[in-house]
Amino acid sequence: MSDEVNKLVSGFHKFRTKYFLKDTELYHQLSTEGQSPKTLIIGCSDSRVDPALLTQANPGDIFVIRNVANLVPPYEVGGGFHGVSSAIEFAVNGLKVENIIVIGHEQCGGINALLKGNTSRTDSFISSWVDIAKEAKIEVLRELPNAPEKVQLDACAKKAVLISMENLMSFPFIQERMQNHGLKIYGWFFELEQGRMLEFNYEQRKFVEI
Repeated sequence: MSDEVNKLVSGFHKFRTKYFLKDTELYHQLSTEGQSPKTLIIGCSDSRVDPALLTQANPGDIFVIRNVANLVPPYEVGGGFHGVSSAIEFAVNGLKVENIIVIGHEQCGGINALLKGNTSRTDSFISSWVDIAKEAKIEVLRELPNAPEKVQLDACAKKAVLISMENLMSFPFIQERMQNHGLKIYGWFFELEQGRMLEFNYEQRKFVEI
């Protein structure tokens, strides 16, 4: 095995000693009773922003979906592979989560691809995927045409979080859970350089530190 894979193997053994063997009761409960997380987190695949690490969640606390740029597609039916939508459906209808949190972050490569790339290409999985947030790009280039690249990138990443939140509410079963069971949707944004987490405040219409 390569050095990098050996490092991961070593990490697993550390996990087993430090966590598993010290909390076998929790893992026994999870293995016999199953999972019942109260929160679904939709985060980015970026290696720097692991939702479980950022929130210090215990095993069984959160159900996590990760993809490029933490995007949620709008609700649609029909053919095709709906990996994100099926995971959302499982979390909401199957696990009955009470909260959904979309976490975006600084320096997002997917959002950078959206801003710089040609999302009209049909031969790129990334281009077609990040095109979900194309309205964020349009708004940023209209509102901040002369801003520094980093400012545009972070603004676009925040707007992409809001688009994902809006798309979540296009799912009928999410609307039903919100209306009848108190399901709540949150938008977070992780500032990688400063180590701060921001949350979208509906009343102030902006992200504020939590």
